[in-house]
Amino acid sequence: MRKVETKIDSTVPIKGSCHEDFQEVAETFAKNFDKYQEIGSSVCVVVDGEITVDLWAGHKNNERTNEWDENTLSVAFSSTKAALALCAHILIDRGQLNTKEKVTKYWPEYGKKGKEDTTVEMILNHSAGLPALKTQVKEGGFFDWDYMVELLENEEPFWIPGEETGYHMMTTGWLTGELVRRVSGKSLGKFFNDEISKPYNLDYWIGLPESEDERVAKVTPFVPSPSDKPSDFATAFRTNPNSMQRLSLKNTGGYDYNSKETYRAEIGGVGGITNARSLAGMLNPLAQNNEKLLSKSSVKRLSESNIKSDIDNMLLFPTNFSEGFMLHMDNRNTFEGEGGSFMIGPNAFGHVGFGGSSATFADPDYKMSFGYLVNKLGGEYLINERGQSLINASYNSISK
Repeated sequence: MRKVETKIDSTVPIKGSCHEDFQEVAETFAKNFDKYQEIGSSVCVVVDGEITVDLWAGHKNNERTNEWDENTLSVAFSSTKAALALCAHILIDRGQLNTKEKVTKYWPEYGKKGKEDTTVEMILNHSAGLPALKTQVKEGGFFDWDYMVELLENEEPFWIPGEETGYHMMTTGWLTGELVRRVSGKSLGKFFNDEISKPYNLDYWIGLPESEDERVAKVTPFVPSPSDKPSDFATAFRTNPNSMQRLSLKNTGGYDYNSKETYRAEIGGVGGITNARSLAGMLNPLAQNNEKLLSKSSVKRLSESNIKSDIDNMLLFPTNFSEGFMLHMDNRNTFEGEGGSFMIGPNAFGHVGFGGSSATFADPDYKMSFGYLVNKLGGEYLINERGQSLINASYNSISK
């Protein structure tokens, strides 16, 4: 595979390697720096086990004084949910966790205040009714696993579990993660490391060791323009202090995605730290469907819609999930602006991250896996044009 020429028409040098058939991906990646004033980014595409694109460029900080290099890591935000779901599905595949069973079979303390009949499936498909916490989270609460688990045990759901759906933006990390812990006897981060990250030689942690801190790019937050038209989510967030939208993002005990304490915590919904190479590498066995990580029947289940909403209670636009993974969602005709879609193949499954920060998916039809990370947030809740353009270019390249 040839190295990418730094003469690609871009304001920043593009580093890494790219197969000649995937030149469109390299060109799109370069254009993002000019068109969207990208700070730092990495993208990787793996096809049938071969890395066809492995690119990085830009800087690790907003001041642009620290270059993004081959070993730079970044916060994966909600793309972490793909790793989280994969941990659960390993246990499901082994017959140790059953999606049709009540959560109380594995976690008895969960069965109170209207949650007694919640099933594992409801936890995975975002219909469990706990998309946010109404109880005030103590300062630093996100760093205390047992504390967060106890809060969830004692919360009343926003709706009768299983009857509605609403994206569990933060809470799914502890809900699914506690099931993993109860069944496996290991913390979420340790289970992920032992079963996935270490065996597949990934640079991916849910709970980052202190030794890796300096590799992590600093996230630059999104600053809305006065001319921006607010989405329904943003309107609910701004106008209703008791809305699940505001509670999900603000009732977090002072969660700061750039703090070392956050790096260290096992925040399974949004706290994974990795690079694009490892995002794609993690899902490569599922794209190949080689039964090294999950059985063929499990991979088929991940491709199948488990719950499809006309309006998701949290995101306030239509969503489509399998058990823990996002599926193809094209809301361009029903959602104004960017960030309401995730357009991948009909049998592909993956996840995107807050503000267009990340995306990963596996497509068994093409034996392709994809990973993308940036450190500059947009205002979107699903993927934005920066990431979608790279997904489109990847499909265009593999279809030639």
